Amino acid sequence: MTSDFKIRQAVAADMPAVHALIRELAIYERAEHEFVVTVEQLTADGYGPVPIFECLVAENETVGIVGMALFYTKYSTWKGACIYLEDLVVQENFRGFGLGKRLLEVLMVLARDRKVGRLEWQVLDWNSPAIGFYEKMGAVLDEEWINCKFTFEQLQAFRPEKR
Repeated sequence: MTSDFKIRQAVAADMPAVHALIRELAIYERAEHEFVVTVEQLTADGYGPVPIFECLVAENETVGIVGMALFYTKYSTWKGACIYLEDLVVQENFRGFGLGKRLLEVLMVLARDRKVGRLEWQVLDWNSPAIGFYEKMGAVLDEEWINCKFTFEQLQAFRPEKR
């Protein structure tokens, strides 16, 4: 079945399908209310004058795009350039056929060829199917680091102290 699919670099015209996959992921992760990015924003951010992400897609001529891996280069002061995998998604009815593995393998080869210091990502602690998948692939699940963030709302409300 997976041989009927090809993995390729996404193009701007793929962003509606990528957007739908991201929505599916947001629903699966019980966070659809946080999903605000538009197709237009994805297109501008990935294919505008200064692209800030890249994307691989899993595609079949009959059913179209059913999976994607969206990633970008980040910088580690210890390791240098690294690739951060933001999302790896395969449509629910196409899971279990090896498409996620193929997407990740293509990204691993890309990371190896670019000689980056690391390929990294996050997984929710309750997402046991994904955790099992990553462990089976041999990934190191790091329980030592704590994720931190400021939300959009916090950043908009932020006012530095006057000195």
